[in-house]
This record gives sequence, structure tokens and C-alpha cells, in this order.
Amino acid sequence: MYQYDEEDQRIVEERAQQFRGQVDRRFSGEIAEVEFKPLRLQNGIYMQLHAYMLRVAIPYGTLSSQQLRKLAHIARVYDKSYGHFTTRQNLQYNWPKLDDLPKILAELATVQMHAIQTSGNCVRNVTSDHFAGVARDELEDPRPWAELIRQWSTFHPEFAALPRKFKIAVSSTPDTDRTAVRFHDVGVRLVENAAGKRGFEVLVGGGMGRTPQIAEVIGKFVERQDLLSYLEAVLRVYNLHGRRDNIYKARIKILVSALGVEEFRALVEAEWEQIKGGPLQLTPAEIARVQAHFAAPAYQQLTAADAVLAGLKLGKNRELGRFVQNNTTPHKQPGYVAVTISLKEKGTPPGDLSDYQMDRVADLAERYGFGELRVTHTQNLVLPDVQVSQLPALHAELVELGLGTANANKVTDLIACPGLDYCALANARSIPVAMELMARFEDIDYQNDLGELSLKISGCINACGHHHVGNIGILGIDKQGQEFYQLALGGSPGHDASIAEVVGRAFPRSEIVGAVEKVLSRYLTLRASPEETFLDVVRQKGLGPFQEVLYPATQRQEAVHADH
Repeated sequence: MYQYDEEDQRIVEERAQQFRGQVDRRFSGEIAEVEFKPLRLQNGIYMQLHAYMLRVAIPYGTLSSQQLRKLAHIARVYDKSYGHFTTRQNLQYNWPKLDDLPKILAELATVQMHAIQTSGNCVRNVTSDHFAGVARDELEDPRPWAELIRQWSTFHPEFAALPRKFKIAVSSTPDTDRTAVRFHDVGVRLVENAAGKRGFEVLVGGGMGRTPQIAEVIGKFVERQDLLSYLEAVLRVYNLHGRRDNIYKARIKILVSALGVEEFRALVEAEWEQIKGGPLQLTPAEIARVQAHFAAPAYQQLTAADAVLAGLKLGKNRELGRFVQNNTTPHKQPGYVAVTISLKEKGTPPGDLSDYQMDRVADLAERYGFGELRVTHTQNLVLPDVQVSQLPALHAELVELGLGTANANKVTDLIACPGLDYCALANARSIPVAMELMARFEDIDYQNDLGELSLKISGCINACGHHHVGNIGILGIDKQGQEFYQLALGGSPGHDASIAEVVGRAFPRSEIVGAVEKVLSRYLTLRASPEETFLDVVRQKGLGPFQEVLYPATQRQEAVHADH
């Protein structure tokens, strides 16, 4: 993973010292909250419903065991002994005290971490595939390119006050998409042309929130050396033409929609012509310098372990077999797999991990790998380099930690935002609904029967829980002071990107879990075979069969048109 040089280290240390002075002036009354707000936002600090919240950057989701131990220490000393992993591959502390925040930033700096640009109208944490570097289906490791984008965008003087926040994702898999590039302000896909030359496809204008939109391609094949200058042109056009008069119309997706993709592309091309080939052009030496930080670890030369994996899946230890079946991913190195650690244990909010568990998982990363972990978009962790022969021992330790749930990519591997329990913007609670769903559908055999299925929950229209792209999406809304929940079906963040469609009127809190159960039961009766996924059925059959079981016939017409 990328290692700071002296300048990197000096920057994060000085930033923590500067914030100490800003907090002191806030306490003394020298500056008011209105003046302090932009200063704290520059350091990833929000004011939530009950307390401050600190969002720590984990660039492209790559984390060392040493860094995870530091996160555990901070949770234990300065918060309520847990951290919350987010869909942006970051970590949040929900209860830090203002006076402790400069201390926390200083502690983070000791392990090459920070909270810079995790909030505010700037380029946010650059995300990527959580299996990057080990996935069999990638063209090459996308993380060096994500790191180059991170270095270019951090402290960029032109992009410190954009019309709105800006999110970039990088992917390099031709036939799959584990990064949701089509739902980012800018999606960068490493591609290979007919001549076998690699470059980038650049997509612009994706996003969720009030106006969900699928990004469109504006750069079909951008040369590798031109990536940063092309992105600079995109950001300049957005900075110049993006709306600043209405926060709800300020994202780049609104600009692309208003101008049309052809006009937007023309503006970018014109801007690019002025800077292409200039100081932002990437040299082979610079690309190689960054790629060297992501060199493969010292793998043992093992034989292919497909037969061993098959034996574990079908062995006498059914719990281990389910875990191997659901929570391991093929590795490009023979004899290894990537292991997903589910943070969706029954009774625990999705994405939460205690300080004790963090310390122990850091131990596991060293004992069963090379001291590296990944944070996923689905609020889980990944050990990327586990020998197949070590899976039984690893699984036993995970079970002991309460982290052995074998539900990766199943219905209880759901995403939920903090909701009204924490967030001042939320209309409804997300976490209690998520926990009830996990309890209702905890039987892993039932989950395996349902197959691959994503369920995502947001407490408001800002869509931090990504409900728009869930196969099943739930949105909390307010109805005359009461919490209600819209149900939507058919979303996908992948190559086959689609936005879920609301089935009809919203359900009160007491009915939403039962409504999901009816949808799942109906799916099992509709599918032609176990290989037909929930998303397949929704796309083939439409919403009608699900509306039939959700609403009585006398109310169906009214329900279908309500809440749209």
C-alpha cells in the first residue's frame, strides 16, 4: 500500500496542529460556530443529531493492520468503543468530543491517516474495487490510478470549493463492477482497446439522492498519460458551469442533464485541449513510482486449491462449508482466496465493529495474510490474501469473534445509513429496521435459497444507504410526523446499472419488514429455477406480481400511484 514520504507526513501533522489552534479559538469565543464550521468540515468533522462525527479517510479502502489497531485505540479512548465502516470505504466515529478531535487527528497522523477532504464541497475519498490487486477478473490493479487521482485532487486550489461534493471511483474489471462507477460523479474504468492497448473510459454524471442518475460515457478511450489532465478538464467545466444557487441542483449530474452529454463532452474537450500534454501529463516514471507501492506480496508458490475448496464446501462442518461458499472469492494467485468478513452479525448495526474486534481482526490480517485489509462498499472487511489451507482455522477465530456470519451478497448482507438515530437530515430510522431484517432472515439456508440479493436502506432522500440501487431498496420518509418506508425493487449498481422503482404507497414501521418478507416469498414462487436471481425476476415480470401480494385488490390502484 502507499507509504507517505516526508512531505506527506509533515502535511498531516501540521494539519492536526492547526486544528488544535482553531478549536482553542472556538472554545475561547474568538470565533463563532458559523466561522468554525468550514474549518471543521475541512477536517472531516460534522455536527450530527446528538454529537460531532469524525469521518476518517481510507483511500480506495486499503488499510494496514497497524492502522486498524490505531482506529481501535481511538474508538476505545475517545469514543464509545466502536467504529462504523461506511459505503465510501471510510470509517466514522459518532461520539467524539470537540476538545478531543485535534488529539485524534494527531493520533491518526502517526499511522499515515487523516480526515482531510472527507467532507465539504471538494473531491472526496477516491474509491475502488475491494478485491483490487487480487481479483482474477481485473486487467490490472486499479489502486495506483486511484492513488494518483488522490494525490492530484488533495488540496487542489481550484477544487477546494466546488458547487457540491464530488466523488470518483476507479475500476479495472471488464465484465463486472464492484465499484458502482455508474453512480459516481466521475467513474474511471480501465479498458483495453482492439489493439490490446490499455486506457480509460470516463463516465460522468452518475449519482443517487433526490435525482438518481446513471453516468454516461464522455471519454471512450483516454490514454493513460492523459488521465489527470482529462479529469482536470471535467472538474474545471463543472466548477465553471455547475449551479451554486440551489444545493439540490448543484451536483454534476444536474449539469450533465441540463446541457446534454454531447454539449458537456464538447466543453470538456475544449478545456482539455488547453491543458493536454502539460504538467499534468503522467510520465512512465511517475506511474511506475506509484505502482511500486502496490507490488504483490511474497506469496508462497502453491498449487491450485479448487479441489480443497470444493471439499471444504461439502465437508461435515456445514458452518465452515457455508462460509467458504459465500464469503471467499477466487484469487489470481494459486492456493489463495480473498475472505469477506461480514459486519452484519445479528444484533449489531451494519458496518459497526468494536475496538476489541478491530484489534483481533488486525491480528488475523497478520497471521493469515500480509497485514493488509480492505473496506468494502457494502460495509464489510476483506482479508485479501488467505491460503486455502488456513480457512478452517481462520473461520474458527472469526466465529469466536462474532464475525463468522456466512452471508456475503445475501439478503442480510444489507447496507443501512445511520438514519434518525444519528443524522439530523434523516426522516426515519434505518438501523432498527436493518437489525429486524437481519433477525427475521438469519437462517442461512433460507438466504442461500434466495441466492444473490442486495437490500439497501436509507433514512432520507440523500440516499447514503444507496437504496436506489438495491435489488430491494427501502427509503424512510416522514408522514405527518410518523416514520414510513417506501419499498422499491429492481436496482443494481453494476455493469447492468438500474434504478429501483417504487412499488406503491409507503408502509408504516410496523409493516415494512413483513412487506419485504412478502416480496421474497413471491420471488420464490415466480422464479423458473434457483439460478434465476431476484433481479432477473423483477426485470422479467415487472412490479405487478409483487404489488399483488403487498396491497389488497381494493387498494392496489391507489397504492400504485401513492408516494410517487
